[in-house]
Amino acid sequence: MTKDLLIGQTLRFSGSPFEIDWSEAAHWSSRGGVLVEHGRIVDIGDADDLRAAHPTAKVHDYGSSLISAGFVDAHMHYPQTGIIASWGKQLIDWLNTYTFPEESRFGDLAYASDVAGRTLDLALAHGTTTLTSFCTIHPESVDAFFTEAETRNMAVIAGKTCMDRNAPDTLRDTAQTAYDQSKQLLEKWHAKGRANYAITPRFSPTSTPEQLEALGALWAEHPSCLMQTHLSEQLPEIAWVQSLFPNARDYLDTYEAFGLLGPRGLYGHSIHLTDREKARLAEVDASLVHCPTSNTFIGSGLFDLMGLSAQGLRIGLATDTGGGSSFSMLRVMAATYEIAQLRGVAVHPAQLIWLATEGSARALHMSGEIGHLGIGAAADLCVIDLASTPLIAQRSSRAETPWDALFPTIMMGDDRAIVSTWVAGREISTRR
Repeated sequence: MTKDLLIGQTLRFSGSPFEIDWSEAAHWSSRGGVLVEHGRIVDIGDADDLRAAHPTAKVHDYGSSLISAGFVDAHMHYPQTGIIASWGKQLIDWLNTYTFPEESRFGDLAYASDVAGRTLDLALAHGTTTLTSFCTIHPESVDAFFTEAETRNMAVIAGKTCMDRNAPDTLRDTAQTAYDQSKQLLEKWHAKGRANYAITPRFSPTSTPEQLEALGALWAEHPSCLMQTHLSEQLPEIAWVQSLFPNARDYLDTYEAFGLLGPRGLYGHSIHLTDREKARLAEVDASLVHCPTSNTFIGSGLFDLMGLSAQGLRIGLATDTGGGSSFSMLRVMAATYEIAQLRGVAVHPAQLIWLATEGSARALHMSGEIGHLGIGAAADLCVIDLASTPLIAQRSSRAETPWDALFPTIMMGDDRAIVSTWVAGREISTRR
């Protein structure tokens, strides 16, 4: 097989810029190269040195564009692609007005496959190479997503969303069918190719204690799986949880009591956490997923990125499509910056792009495999034009450092900035 050599500016990380100074964690080369073979990165370094060492490699010269690890979206809902950017609702009304009617359609495999394919292609066009998605209660929705991802050779995480109360009849299962169908889907898809399964209770209000207990038991039987859900997204939601679980110490306890708190747990949003919840999440090494465009779009609140990072929590970044109003992880990084500013902190560009790549991979327990520009990692890459529009170009032309050149694209970039997306060593989306 022919080796591929990608040439351009390169950005890689040797550590977390939240744990060590960003200047030590980030490594930027103005003329770097990434050598790809058999779907993996086999070398990285100076472009001229790699070119001389591998004269038969097929060269892809991207000029001054930046070669990065592909973006990793750690929390989204592919069935909500069709209702993205719907007007005027907060969480509970959003679900009842937009989400539940749309999700009721996903028992139709053809419909689910069409939306899944469109979702994956939109993500790739925005430089995102891994999605972590909620499906619907229908097994067909899970099969559709994993099948479409398999045709693109994408690394994805997904699971059947389980709900047995506070949802329409068309979207309710039972404690037993949630367990049985999740187990069947898990055995069919988990760790098959690039697919990984996540046990998926939507959130406590739509699952009875019996269903939460059944899913906790399933997770205990299959601890290599991830478990994804929602936690403390909005204040009215928290009040609703308290009314449904009057004996729970807090929202997190509604998961903890049923075996749904653990190191491979992904807790989306996690905005309004109590001190006890923060301490327990840190103690078990759970992952939180920050969804800033969603949090602003439906008015949820301001995630405490720096405070939770200081407590040692794993934090990933996500679009939360369709509550989030964009597929672009660049836009998500911009919203992360804006929310942190409202909390009095200016997050460095190195920290932002780390969250969208290495940080999300770490939250998903896939460090070194995805979201990583380093030898041995999957060659899931995106190439970013740092002058994709006239407005961005005139600002980046004034840059005195690479970070000055990158930051305008983070704040103002979109899919026009994505020159090329590579998945498992193959260029799968390109604007060249």
